[in-house]
Amino acid sequence: MTGSKSRAGTAYSLPLTLWISLFFLIPMVIVFLYSFLTRDVGGGVRGEFSLDAYATIFKQTSEGKFIYIDILGYTLAMAVGATVITIALALPCAYYIARTKHNSLLLFLVIIPFWVNFMIRIYAWVAILGQSGILNGFLVGIGILKEPVQFLFNDWAVLIVLVYTNLPFAILPLFTTIEKFDFGLLEAARDLGASHHRSLWSVMLPNIQGGIFTAILFTFIPIFGTFAVPDVMGNTSVFMLGQLITSKLKYTGDYPMASSLSVVILILTVAGLVLYSAFQRKQEQNKRVTIAEETE
Repeated sequence: MTGSKSRAGTAYSLPLTLWISLFFLIPMVIVFLYSFLTRDVGGGVRGEFSLDAYATIFKQTSEGKFIYIDILGYTLAMAVGATVITIALALPCAYYIARTKHNSLLLFLVIIPFWVNFMIRIYAWVAILGQSGILNGFLVGIGILKEPVQFLFNDWAVLIVLVYTNLPFAILPLFTTIEKFDFGLLEAARDLGASHHRSLWSVMLPNIQGGIFTAILFTFIPIFGTFAVPDVMGNTSVFMLGQLITSKLKYTGDYPMASSLSVVILILTVAGLVLYSAFQRKQEQNKRVTIAEETE
């Protein structure tokens, strides 16, 4: 009986195992191996071990600049900025959805953008922010602007669209966490003299830290490696790590360099997941300690 259950469990998990192996593990192994190979003259790679790709990341130009490190730092700054804005907007949205009776309808509205192609949503913002777009037409029409202004091709345009495209990924885990929160604790805090904002800050936020951290990961990781948003909204004025990897593959055929940059993204992603796992373990330990103290 036990053997049949074991075979059934193996058969049940086999498709998922094959899927993960074929479309995640094997491609990542190929990327990792390519990063240690030598670039071929005509593009692609030669089967010779080399650390040149990683050395190039830290190579200093004759002007004393670290081009790749600067792009990495700029991408990190944009990702952090977009993540902070996204979480700041997602928290009140998730709180309101969790507290209202119409949460099913609001969640449906949050999910609706996923029904539209990602690139179409990006180009919709081009139609809004362009010189002949909706926003310029409105501002000129009411007399705030005398002539159209270029809202595209700058950091702010990229930030706006990054926040827009990633906001649902932050709202959903926050809503799930806030919905499980005992709002009676807020009422108890207010009965003890805490203001509404004080009770939210001191009582609710510490209890939804897991959801906040999950929302940060779900937002930061895609933004850090994004290509389409900065390429369309920033054009040549904004150059992030995803665009650099694409240019290495598409225009120069430098597979080892593109692979090494991808490995850097992977390392930072794994580091974030490790921190999240450690945070979760610490939260569970603190809960167990609290429960043990209360039962004594």
